Amino acid sequence: MLAYRISGTDRTLTCEDIPRPNPLPGEVLVRITACGMNFADLLMQKGTYQDTPALPFTPGLEISGVVDALGPDTTGPAPGTRVAVFGGQGGLAEWGCFPANRCVPLPDSMTDVQAAGFQIAYGTSHLALTHAAHLKPGERLVVLGAAGGVGLTAVEIGAQLGAEVIACARGADKLAAAKAAGAHHLIDTDTQDIRETVKDLGGADVVYDAIGGTQFTDAFRATNPGGRMLLIGFASGDLPEIKPNHMLVKNISVHGLYWGGLLKTNPSVVTDSLTALLKMFEAGTITPHVSHVLPFDQVPEALDLLRTRRSTGKVVVQTTP
Repeated sequence: MLAYRISGTDRTLTCEDIPRPNPLPGEVLVRITACGMNFADLLMQKGTYQDTPALPFTPGLEISGVVDALGPDTTGPAPGTRVAVFGGQGGLAEWGCFPANRCVPLPDSMTDVQAAGFQIAYGTSHLALTHAAHLKPGERLVVLGAAGGVGLTAVEIGAQLGAEVIACARGADKLAAAKAAGAHHLIDTDTQDIRETVKDLGGADVVYDAIGGTQFTDAFRATNPGGRMLLIGFASGDLPEIKPNHMLVKNISVHGLYWGGLLKTNPSVVTDSLTALLKMFEAGTITPHVSHVLPFDQVPEALDLLRTRRSTGKVVVQTTP
């Protein structure tokens, strides 16, 4: 089978012909139809992601596909079942073996492309806003990186939860995507001051930050007493400077949320969240936004879309058209 591999210390991504794997006990073999791309794939290639596998490995955190075979003593899901899987690696290939308990059967109404990019983005935002921040109707939610893969879902879910959503992104096109997802106020980070604009709107009760750096600092300074800051990622490449004395004086909490980590430490809360999200999808209250769908031979181009921040929502690679 074909698979993209990172094998050498130079961490170059190459497409290789490797043996098709066989599922072990507790695993299923999945014929991969699509792979959702994430900023973490770029960090994995550099070796800086918190869960970077040992060399050699196949990147691609999340996939959709069809169960082809079960490993020994594995009861399901049955062959022929369409599933989405967060494997943490192995997605940029034609086939993959994944834990059976990570497989999420898909509703008929969800396409493979939608499913491939659904779990991480929606799961992160849903748990961040409901489980970590306990966002309430009428509260003011600021989303940094509001047009990105996770940011756009935070806008959408925040609006569904009844929050007043302030979307921060670069440029008119990205802000238009955030508005379509339900944002009530738009801040162009190229031309507007986050701190002053948010303060003029009444301050932030919850900040969802996938960017880090100076945007975190600006949003922190515009956060109301008792506010909650959600650390989701650091797409800017700069870790934010957190001043605990300011947190203390304003009674502000800072909460990190790593969705993949919760799968290991608190899987039941992830399962409950995904169940709720699939019900929301089937009810039509959330609509996955995929800005680019690329064929399997254009994986480098897909990664470059993330690297240069030219995408909105998700980028998906189709293994099987």
